[in-house]
Order: sequence, then structure tokens, then C-alpha cells
Amino acid sequence: MIRMRGLIAPVVAAALLGAGCAAAGADRPFTPRQAVASTPAAAGAPSTETILVGPRTKVLVERPATTDPRQAALLRAFTDVYAGMWKAVVTGDDSYLARVADPGGREAVDWVLSFDGLSVRGTARIYAMNVTAVMGGGAEVGACVDETRLRVLKGRGGTAVPTQPAWTRAAYLQAMVLAEGEDGVWRVKDFRHGKEGCAR
Repeated sequence: MIRMRGLIAPVVAAALLGAGCAAAGADRPFTPRQAVASTPAAAGAPSTETILVGPRTKVLVERPATTDPRQAALLRAFTDVYAGMWKAVVTGDDSYLARVADPGGREAVDWVLSFDGLSVRGTARIYAMNVTAVMGGGAEVGACVDETRLRVLKGRGGTAVPTQPAWTRAAYLQAMVLAEGEDGVWRVKDFRHGKEGCAR
């Protein structure tokens, strides 16, 4: 696990541009960047939310304001999956599985399982969130993720491992590709990340 980069290590790395990500490869069945990215309908000031993942672990979310219910649901799906996967690592709660779909579901499970015998404590931060594309029943959400205040532990509640992984050293760009199910729930089908563009 120590060699993995943050929440998105087991997936295909893609160069993310700005607050979004580059077009998907030709072999991918769904490419939301082929559609014109929608402009968020903002109203009021952004809000800050704290999601408790465990007794000593939390995710701080800088959520942009929007009056568009669809965009709000997409932003919520992003944070639900991100925080849910960390919660699975820290507490064993696997409720995040209701918000993922294959192939992303398999990637998410593999990532959680890679923490076997390990846990984390501290604070992760999500900021610069943006719905970068919407096309029919598919969409893409991008955000900056800062995990520099997380520490990997030996076991739940144990001591920090001597050498912390590289993803604890710098923020990165995270994107999730989502599909809307027949039940109206947005589920993550793919994860992508990049190394540039999130310095603060």
C-alpha cells in the first residue's frame, strides 16, 4: 500500500487539466469530455463541510454553491465515495459500495483491500470541486485532494509507519466518471488523477 498514490493509485493515471481531466482514451466506452461542459449555477457563498470518517480521521470539503440539483447530486456523489472509501479503511464500513459500479467498483474494493493491516488518521481536504462534463446519463467531477495531513498507521489506532507514502506529500487532481442508474443514483465507474494544478 505504501507505494500507492492516495485514493486513486490503482487506476489509470491521466493528465488532468485545470479543474477537470483530459479526454478518455479511445478504448473507453464513455467519454464525457466529448460533451460541452456545463456551467455551474452558483448562488451564494461556497460552504465547508466536515465528514467524520473515524474517531481521529475526517474529510474537510469546500463545496461550491449551486442551485442546480443535478450538479449538487454529482458533487455529493464524489464526496460520498471519497469519504466512504476512507471510512472502509478506518472502520471496515463498506457502505460506499452502493455508490460505485464496475469497473470502478472493482478498483475501489482493491484499493480498500490494499490497506490490509493498516489504517489512517488525520484530515484530508477536498477543494476546487467542479462538474467538468455532463452528457446524458454520464458525467465527470473533478477536485483537488490534499492528503498531506493524513498519516498511515500500523493497524487501527496503531503507530505511524516509519516511511509515509508519497501521496501524503502533495495535493493532486482527482476525477471521477459517474453514471446515473435507473434508480436515479449517480455511481462512480472510473477514477483518474494527475499530479499538477492543485498547489495552494
